[in-house]
Amino acid sequence: MEQNLILLAALPLLAGLLYFEKKESIKGLLSVKPVLSALFVVTAFLQIQEYSIYHSLILSGLILSLIGDICLIFFFHKKVFTAGLGAFLTGHVMYTIAFSQLGEIGWIMAVIESICILISITIFIHLKSSLGNMKVPVMGYIVIITAMVLGASSFWEQTRLNITGRTLVLGGAIFFYISDIFVARHRFVHKEFLNRAMGLPMYYTAQFMIAFSPGYL
Repeated sequence: MEQNLILLAALPLLAGLLYFEKKESIKGLLSVKPVLSALFVVTAFLQIQEYSIYHSLILSGLILSLIGDICLIFFFHKKVFTAGLGAFLTGHVMYTIAFSQLGEIGWIMAVIESICILISITIFIHLKSSLGNMKVPVMGYIVIITAMVLGASSFWEQTRLNITGRTLVLGGAIFFYISDIFVARHRFVHKEFLNRAMGLPMYYTAQFMIAFSPGYL
């Protein structure tokens, strides 16, 4: 029941977030984005009955993502923005460890990761000329987000785990990966609202999928 109410609350907040992104309103973003991101943290709390290493790592990753979401609103403040990027990167690492420590090697993992690595290399080559002094940080970020998908695909291979939980994890990681492609396009290729309109719904879908996964694992 609580989860359904959270999702019902998230939809108008997401619509508001997209509206304020289009208007480029900092005050508007501050009024909705922290609340929307806090909802995926609350969702995870509601799923967890007894804490395991997986639950703790996922919750840590979600909280770090919440911090990152808030900090990145202040894109004009270099230190705050950098702190937000650091929080996001650390959150990705938490997810990667959470997925990998329960994962297994299998053919599905090999196929997904081969595709993901190919896409990541192609994206980096495409972005390279636009990155300037951001080449190393962007490469590092691509490596980490790719590793997260690898961890999620190995998690899927662990057939002793609930299939709904595994699907939420793998789907969440893939949506997260795709949403970051739109972030990169917005930052380094072409700044337009389309990137936000596509990327933000995918990002929040990813986070809520990951947040729901502890309830099945």
